[in-house]
Amino acid sequence: MRFLRVIFVVLLALILVAVALANRETVTLSAFPANFGQYLGGQWSVALPLFLVIFLAFALGMLAGLVWEWLRESHIRREARAQADRAARLENEVGHLRHRHAAPKDEVLAILDRPKPKPSTVPAATTAPAPGTTLPAPGR
Repeated sequence: MRFLRVIFVVLLALILVAVALANRETVTLSAFPANFGQYLGGQWSVALPLFLVIFLAFALGMLAGLVWEWLRESHIRREARAQADRAARLENEVGHLRHRHAAPKDEVLAILDRPKPKPSTVPAATTAPAPGTTLPAPGR
């Protein structure tokens, strides 16, 4: 990939040098049309080589396009920043929840959360009460 980039830069440089050599004539670049600048006072024109005018126009066009796109995409950057803030907030909340649920539980909650023992199968033929379910006899 680096090799392709070097080839591209070299070809671009050769093209720019060829354009500069082919357009060395001096041209007058005026800021205002037909003597309008004389009413404002001062010199409102400059003599430059044509290749420099071409390169400056290209550079200013690229700069204008860059600014235009940067302004056009500002709402996308704002939305991305809001989504990143929301994601960070949610990750922080998940971290706190993990920490809270990994902490030791209350003893009462631990008793309630303990799995219940399976009921034993007691034969229906026995008439004796289950141990611990009878009251002590009176007088004892």
